[in-house]
Amino acid sequence: MFSKLKSITISTSVAITLALAGILASPVPSTLARQLSDGTVFFEKAPRLLDAYSTFSSVRIRGAKYYFTIELPVNAGEPLQKVIIRQRRGEQNIRFFVDETFAFEGTPDERGQRLGLETVTQNEETKEIEVIFDPPIPPGAIFTIGLKPKRNPRYGGIYLFGVTVFPVGDKSYGLYLGPGRFQFYQNGDGKH
Repeated sequence: MFSKLKSITISTSVAITLALAGILASPVPSTLARQLSDGTVFFEKAPRLLDAYSTFSSVRIRGAKYYFTIELPVNAGEPLQKVIIRQRRGEQNIRFFVDETFAFEGTPDERGQRLGLETVTQNEETKEIEVIFDPPIPPGAIFTIGLKPKRNPRYGGIYLFGVTVFPVGDKSYGLYLGPGRFQFYQNGDGKH
């Protein structure tokens, strides 16, 4: 009887050990690592603003495009759902053809596929341009947003556009990536 009890005990302990090993080896739901107790979702590894520039740097030029290239690292933990771009500095508020905003994989020099945009809106008070992607941008991607100004500003100088990104989620924590810096020159100063 003791040998029977011993084999049951060993079998039970082996089963428990294997069960615990299976539980510990199985991946913990990844959302727990990137979500606060109040439900706020955030990036584990920060995206980066790689570049920002205008296709034309002279004042008053029509037909320019402003590019913002962003990298979402492989270990970001969450897809990127939304980007907000807001002019923070400059002599004049630049107006945009918001409905002509576009986005694509890669950089302006090495373009990939066009990306789907669910909506692009501009808040008239804050002048923030909100770009929502559909589908969201997966971790490990480099992508570019293109804005079309109605024209470059009338006055030369430095213009800064702050870029804030948000992961997927109804309650997501925005991460400010810093400003995209644009330099516009007066006509005749040798910079075109």
